[in-house]
Amino acid sequence: MNILILKLILAPLIIGFTSLAGRRWGSAVSGWIIGMPITSGPIIFILALSHNATFAANAALGVLSGGLSLVTYSLTYSWLATRFRWPIVVAGSLLVFTTITVLLQNFIFPFTTVFIVVFTAILIGLRLLPKDTISKTDDTEPGRWDIPIRILVATSFILLITGIAPFIGSRLAGLLATIPLYITILAIFAQRHQGPVAVTHLFRGLLLGMFAFVGFFVLLITLLSRTSIAIAFLSAIVLALAVQGCSLLIMRLMQNSKKTAH
Repeated sequence: MNILILKLILAPLIIGFTSLAGRRWGSAVSGWIIGMPITSGPIIFILALSHNATFAANAALGVLSGGLSLVTYSLTYSWLATRFRWPIVVAGSLLVFTTITVLLQNFIFPFTTVFIVVFTAILIGLRLLPKDTISKTDDTEPGRWDIPIRILVATSFILLITGIAPFIGSRLAGLLATIPLYITILAIFAQRHQGPVAVTHLFRGLLLGMFAFVGFFVLLITLLSRTSIAIAFLSAIVLALAVQGCSLLIMRLMQNSKKTAH
């Protein structure tokens, strides 16, 4: 029930905030915000309080492993968006995400291996995203129901996932915490209103933001068995914010270099 209430509160806030941020600063910033462990972090915190540190650490390892699913999802969506309309893109991307998640559920890898693989996958993902140096502007104004629809879809889907979460175990709960719900909603609207270039911007921001995601869970998993829950989470939050600040700087430098090139 605590997780349900938490998600019902967070869903409108996250989708609303990231949507407004995207309108103000661009799609890349929306993706960058989503890259943070905004929902997966609180989920693990609730699990730590309601179960124990070991259960939470196992779930956190599942979340970290799910980073690989997110990277493959990002690449799949970005490339499919250059050729197909959004329903096909979403279906194909979620199929890839589900396939990778099922494989990860059946094969458990050591913590260090997971960290190296996910970190490397993010770097490779940034290199393999479609080129976006030429941007095509779109002056279409989103309707007034644009953000409310995003919030409704996100909240409805979260109710479904939360309903089955208590029955699936710590590892799968962690993996499912990385379901690309928010980024999918933002990507659909970005593709419809601005085209594939905006989608690439969105997922580049997401991948850059995922460095903070990795840092958060690596430190959290390391500290949960060594210190109190409060100290573990506070330390992980501080590290994530520091890494996120660095990734924002990198993103701004990349954007400035592209403007200079034009």
